[in-house]
Amino acid sequence: MKVDFSKYADGLVPAIVQDIETHKVLMLGFMNQEALTKTEETGKVTFFSRSKNRLWTKGEESGNFLELKSMAVDCDQDTLLIQVHPVGPVCHTGADTCWSERNHSEDFLLYLEDIIRLRKQASPDESYVAKLFSKGINKVAQKVGEEAVELVIEAKDNNEELFLNEAADLLFHYLLLLNVKGYKLQSVIDILKKRHSK
Repeated sequence: MKVDFSKYADGLVPAIVQDIETHKVLMLGFMNQEALTKTEETGKVTFFSRSKNRLWTKGEESGNFLELKSMAVDCDQDTLLIQVHPVGPVCHTGADTCWSERNHSEDFLLYLEDIIRLRKQASPDESYVAKLFSKGINKVAQKVGEEAVELVIEAKDNNEELFLNEAADLLFHYLLLLNVKGYKLQSVIDILKKRHSK
């Protein structure tokens, strides 16, 4: 990837930061060659801060790092698009983005995955998700099995409300199992798309 840092007098190029999953634009920063190199080496997005007049790794004080997923340069070779996985809110105000937008997928199931990820970090005394995760993968897998059986039982009857509630329980616990195994729903969707294209 060739970037033309000489195009601007200060040797900096704009770096647009985008969430790789939601595609929301999170912030705009500036990079020089040194910042770009450090970003590639560490996997954490680093900018050249004009106010601090030094390299600045996003999250170095707050812990809200931007984990690098991909980088691309535009057609004029003077602007970067950096796709990331944000760890926590991006803006110094505490907002998800520097435009005070919520950074979540419009797909509710993908949004629910983010909620599960956050609740997993809570105290088991305060969160059902954290409590179930604290019991280990066997308990999570067992719960999926229990919910599947309950759904099958309700499918034989004509109570729409009970059937749909059991379907929701199964789907929710399935998302928990994917999380505990280190996967996301998108991985399953990708497999289904591949099968569909055959």
